[in-house]
Amino acid sequence: MIRSIKFASVPVRDQDEALKFYTEKLGFAIATDQPFDDSQRWIELRIPGAETRLVLFTPQGQEDRIGTPSNVVFASDDVATTYDELTERGVPFDSEPTEQPWGTFATFHDPDGNQFVLSSKQ
Repeated sequence: MIRSIKFASVPVRDQDEALKFYTEKLGFAIATDQPFDDSQRWIELRIPGAETRLVLFTPQGQEDRIGTPSNVVFASDDVATTYDELTERGVPFDSEPTEQPWGTFATFHDPDGNQFVLSSKQ
């Protein structure tokens, strides 16, 4: 039976720049950083307190996915506090935290323009 999601992939143009953003700004840790082929590395990041990992990799022929809205939603116990902390670190948000009947959320993007949602755990 399926037990979890192993990783979600984020398409990036510059793996070094993306790695710096995800580790220094978002606080993720490197799980794997090794050669994949002649042009890319396989970079897996651990999210503190989570089993699911994030992969910074763009399959050949899928470069058009870079800079698009992502289907990845990051969860936080306190969206407003996380928003404040990440904003201080230079993470560009597209919206401030907004409360909805289903929870609180804010949207942000990485250096490649990939857009993500930060949401409450509700």
